[in-house]
Amino acid sequence: MFEFLAYSNIIVELAIIAVIGLVVFLIFKLGKSLLRLIFGIIANSILGLLAIIVLDYIFNFKIPLILPIIIATALFGLPAVGTFIIMRLFGVPLAIPSIPANAIVSANALI
Repeated sequence: MFEFLAYSNIIVELAIIAVIGLVVFLIFKLGKSLLRLIFGIIANSILGLLAIIVLDYIFNFKIPLILPIIIATALFGLPAVGTFIIMRLFGVPLAIPSIPANAIVSANALI
């Protein structure tokens, strides 16, 4: 009776080893494509940030380097830069204009 349990433990252990081997194989197989995808995203982000700098300083295109634009360019890369170029060509403001200091009125002055 105990020999059957010893025999079934070997089968269970072999099945576990086979499943672990399959999981490791899939991780390595998908790992290469995942690493390639991450490298592509990082390269696209760097190219997008360089494109904004080149457009701003060399071609004087006036894309402001503010946090929302930098985040969008870091996430989406060159397509975000293309979107900002199209927005500038259509006259859409990319930055919120600052409020002049003399336009700020205290709440007590309104009463």
